Amino acid sequence: MSTPPPPSWPPPPAQQADAEPALNGLALVSLLVGLVCLPPLGIVFGIVALVQIARKGERGKALAITGLAVSLTMTAALALVTARAADGLFGRLDTAGGYEDVAGELTTMDEMRRGDCFNVPGGDLLAERPFIYKIACSSPHEGEVTSSTRLAQRVYPGASELKGLAVDACWKAQDAYAMDTWALPSYAETFYFVPSRESWDGGDRRLLCVIGTAEQEHRGSLRRDATMLTPEQVAFLRVMNEADLALGRQPDAEIDEELPRYREWAGAVDRSLGVEAGLLDGVRERPELAAAAGAQLKEVEAARAGWQRAARATKPAEFQTAWDEASAALSVETEKALRGAYGLGTTVPEWLAGQSDGSDGDPEDSD
Repeated sequence: MSTPPPPSWPPPPAQQADAEPALNGLALVSLLVGLVCLPPLGIVFGIVALVQIARKGERGKALAITGLAVSLTMTAALALVTARAADGLFGRLDTAGGYEDVAGELTTMDEMRRGDCFNVPGGDLLAERPFIYKIACSSPHEGEVTSSTRLAQRVYPGASELKGLAVDACWKAQDAYAMDTWALPSYAETFYFVPSRESWDGGDRRLLCVIGTAEQEHRGSLRRDATMLTPEQVAFLRVMNEADLALGRQPDAEIDEELPRYREWAGAVDRSLGVEAGLLDGVRERPELAAAAGAQLKEVEAARAGWQRAARATKPAEFQTAWDEASAALSVETEKALRGAYGLGTTVPEWLAGQSDGSDGDPEDSD
């Protein structure tokens, strides 16, 4: 009887290669937390991940190092931003505490309205966004609001464009608020407060136009608008103020750099003087205005002829000559007499005083 062969067993499997080490989860968490959440926590996760990787032989060392580096960088940046914000906040609080003796009630800029009077710390009306202390206009004050509006732009327009917008808007606001500009005291000046880029991002859109009187102690309102004047005075002042605004829009560059823009400006000045000429022609028959209006009309027509030549000029020198002639045609003394006939202020403003003798003044001084 034969012995059955031993059972055949399959050969043992070949020894498999060692399995790949697991990826340390905290290494990835360190990077993600450092980028989008809490950088200081990312530092903790990064350090723990490196310790675990060294002890367990896990993968992810490079990832943990990257996460740790990113978390450290983001933490440093966060600390810098926080420190600057804190400095600004505490600096403003310290400043506010240092000026508790400023007369008036501390008021936000958004609460200020046309006709409100106020003081600022140190009388500094050049500060970007000063603390404003509202006070009755009958008390000594350093500023009076001529306009408080909210800008419509959605995107920050840039400092230069914002300045140009503010200057134009605030001159118009002053002319509407204190129409008889010759009646303003010599120390009264136009100021404006506009949002900074930083405050704009925080929702600040307030444009505040102001007549500043910080140079001397001032009491009483400077308001003299259409509700406080006769219809004839209002009509006259609107025309005169529009002419002044047109003259003040002179281009910034030199004539030889932007002659076309200067020609456009000359045309605009001519049109504004044309409106003035129409008003003067209409009141020449009134006995109390006849002589002064006639004299002013004669000078305005001569000035218009100069501005019309300037608008047609093909060379910078030709424009300058016409400009000089147009400027010389208008006499401050003639306008003074006309304003007196209307019962308005006759004190020649300082910026016009050099031309009060009717001599040829520098056109640059007419802004």
